[in-house]
Amino acid sequence: MARVTKDTIILDVLRIDPDTAQFFFEIGMHCLGCPSASGESIENACLVHGTDCDELVNKINNFLDSKNS
Repeated sequence: MARVTKDTIILDVLRIDPDTAQFFFEIGMHCLGCPSASGESIENACLVHGTDCDELVNKINNFLDSKNS
């Protein structure tokens, strides 16, 4: 079962499951394909967008867990 952390690179999250894009869209990160966005960690994205990193990681992991149940 795939798990992400605040250090996981966004592109790697999207490779695990492209449907996780919705969670990045929710924090205002709409250019997931641009090099800087896809190459940064979840933590860095949250810092830039003023979002709680732990909350986003939990949402993504809960989503991934629900798909693997």
